[in-house]
Amino acid sequence: MDMHDQLESWNHAHCKIFDIRRIKMNADESIASYLAPASFFLMSVQGSAQLLLDGTGYNARSFKIFHAGKGTRMDICAGLEGFEYYIVYYKASIPLPARQKITDLVERVQPFHVQYSFVPANPVALYRCLTDMLKEWQSADSLGRLRVRALLHQFVYDLLKQMQLQGVRPEKRDLAAQIISIIHERYAEAITLESLSESLNYSIPHLSSYFKSRTGLSPIDYLIKVRIDKAAALLLDTDAALREIAAGVGYQDPYYLGRLFKKYKGLSPANYKLEHSSKRRLEDYPSISMRSSIVSRKSLRYTNVNDNHYQHDGEGELPMARGFRPSVGAVFVLTFMLLLSACGGESTAKTNGSSTKTNDPSTKTAAPPTEQPQTKTISTVAGEIEVPLHPKRIVAGEYLGSLIALGIVPVGTSNHHIKNPYFGDALKGVEDIGEGNGNMEKILEMDPDLIIMDDTYAEMNEQLPKIAPTVIIPFASLKTVHEELTYFGKLLGKEREAELWLADYDRRIAAAKQKVLKVVPADSTISILEVMNKDISAVGANYGKGGQAIYGGLGFKPPAAVRDELNDPGWASISAEALPKYAGDYMILTSDSHTLEDLKADPIWSSLDAVKKDRVYVWGSDRSWYWDPIAILSQTEELADWLAGS
Repeated sequence: MDMHDQLESWNHAHCKIFDIRRIKMNADESIASYLAPASFFLMSVQGSAQLLLDGTGYNARSFKIFHAGKGTRMDICAGLEGFEYYIVYYKASIPLPARQKITDLVERVQPFHVQYSFVPANPVALYRCLTDMLKEWQSADSLGRLRVRALLHQFVYDLLKQMQLQGVRPEKRDLAAQIISIIHERYAEAITLESLSESLNYSIPHLSSYFKSRTGLSPIDYLIKVRIDKAAALLLDTDAALREIAAGVGYQDPYYLGRLFKKYKGLSPANYKLEHSSKRRLEDYPSISMRSSIVSRKSLRYTNVNDNHYQHDGEGELPMARGFRPSVGAVFVLTFMLLLSACGGESTAKTNGSSTKTNDPSTKTAAPPTEQPQTKTISTVAGEIEVPLHPKRIVAGEYLGSLIALGIVPVGTSNHHIKNPYFGDALKGVEDIGEGNGNMEKILEMDPDLIIMDDTYAEMNEQLPKIAPTVIIPFASLKTVHEELTYFGKLLGKEREAELWLADYDRRIAAAKQKVLKVVPADSTISILEVMNKDISAVGANYGKGGQAIYGGLGFKPPAAVRDELNDPGWASISAEALPKYAGDYMILTSDSHTLEDLKADPIWSSLDAVKKDRVYVWGSDRSWYWDPIAILSQTEELADWLAGS
């Protein structure tokens, strides 16, 4: 999101304020799955918390500001010192008549719904503004409400001014997570690539390519997977007929659902229900049984907003759903203590057919030595959790490259990681937990002692801690290879292994760069392109396809005219006619359909210097899409060999 677009949008906005509050949460108190009834600003003022906005995790500390749109799902877990914050709910619109340029801008940018966070350098002015707003809001008279509107504009002015001065760009939610969220919310509706592209303002080729690189599935395949999983849950949890289930998950034809169900589950719906109803593997774990998918969960009334569908229709006003979440370790400790109290107090020893109580002091044995702790407490986006010091059975849906670099082989991982060509034989014997981030039943069967995931699959991540301690690391929150390896080294007690691997990584990257610079001038431009059918995209450093290797490892730049665009938003969907603008002295091209010979036969591609001079490296998506630490290192050396002419 461009700051100029934000300023232009707010300059023409008309705002209606729905509610202003200052909320105080006690230590370890939580707010779960609250759906925001309007767009909001949230400013933390005391304490700390772990904050989830639509599954994206943030650390909320003093004077950090958050913004999100209507319908955002919010989870807050207060820290040990509690958490206190202001929250302002508002609705902004562009009053008509308005210039077409402005209405088009707001429709494209969605400035009042975009999610971001920001730590202001001068928070006092913003804090004072919120304090005055709350005071005027509580006065409940017309003059006070008029001043509240003026103060909101003052708050937005100060906020955007500080963001502009600090050169801060709002944080963006991962595209794959946005697509998954839409699919889970609207799976019963007609969802197409065209509708996703229009909703998210991304081209269809880029949207499809990026989603598949993150999940191993196309968006439509993922939609089908969600629908089939929802149908399976309804088969087991209800007595609904197949026709009713089909309508509930987005299919009008029950016979079509039946064919799809058998293809994905291996059984017809009737046989699936018969077999799994008898097994009911999850009955031993009732807390993770799947809920009905037709009726969504309802949140409690929290604000005075009445013009939305996220609130109850009941009378009165209720606070957010709050609660305390004991850790998995605490539950096991409590269970163990109950067993001891049931079995230890009256234990007896049989002697010559009689029973003698063992609590006689003369019969007591020496106390066993104190055991060393086998777990440690770590902070995550979901709060503090206990994890084993030396986990033996790890299920890793993501971040697999870091585990392998540290010499750790998980018991299970997701399907698209098993296909990663850079892992070689490292995953020999590792079980496939399914597509995406895996299947709950498969993970349960593996009996893991630690689960590692990113935040892409928010619904699944809510259930996983009931199987084993689960560490959620928001996607792209670990910005560099060094940051990622260091984090996992500390998490898994492999600090020394992380240091050694990173030292070798730095040495190999430096050697690759030195080799290239002997042949290729340092000021040469290199473009990273992708061709899917007839669609062309240019990508920056954050989307795989060699971007990290070329722009990060080897230190080259894209053409100057598109440099800013490839930094933010980080990609561009382009026409063939625009290729000369994006083409560098060298080109790295991801394509499963084009060869260098095809490019030379094309009148536009063949006019580019890189194509004329055979300075194009064409590779398939099976190698270019990965960007874990091992893949980045291998890709850097692979591309360095090509650039150096080896």
